[in-house]
Amino acid sequence: MPGGFRIRDRFINFDQERIQLTVAYRRAHQDANADDVIIRPRMIILHWTGISSLESTWNYFNRTRAEAARAELAAAGEVNVSAQFLVDRDGEIYRLMPETWMARHCIGLNHVAIGIENVGDGEKLPLTAAQVQADAALVRYLAGKYPITHLIGHMEYRRMEGTPFFLELDPKYRNTKPDPGADFMDKVRALVADLKLQGPH
Repeated sequence: MPGGFRIRDRFINFDQERIQLTVAYRRAHQDANADDVIIRPRMIILHWTGISSLESTWNYFNRTRAEAARAELAAAGEVNVSAQFLVDRDGEIYRLMPETWMARHCIGLNHVAIGIENVGDGEKLPLTAAQVQADAALVRYLAGKYPITHLIGHMEYRRMEGTPFFLELDPKYRNTKPDPGADFMDKVRALVADLKLQGPH
């Protein structure tokens, strides 16, 4: 990566209200006795934003509550979606929140997963070579810091059902995602192959 590996902190709003809504989400979906937002990371999940710019994505994640227009999302919990990291199209990496606080980014795996969002999509704004490099560097950094055993794409998360990692108390709360695409996952995995991280089961 040009200039070497660097993480810029640009935290989204995660005030007491958002903490309380996150705890409420955890109680509904993971553990009725949950009382904090702390996770113990064991996997990394890569995403694309479906939003065209870093600013728009940051502003979206900065909202405390899920938008009413996304009815299924809002019905499953008031807390808005987010991720621990956001990677811009030029490969710049932004940390949006503490790495060990729970973000709502993947059904059934939020309690064990760090989410990395990439600005773009699979059609009009395909993910870039710079994002491949940045994601690989970020995966390497996180795997050196936490006991990470798995690296998956959002589109692969349903294949984790039935494993000890997957925890979702609502049997009907599932969705299907295309991101970040098999080609992107293949490229990132090739760059971190030496870490021997597992994929979906």
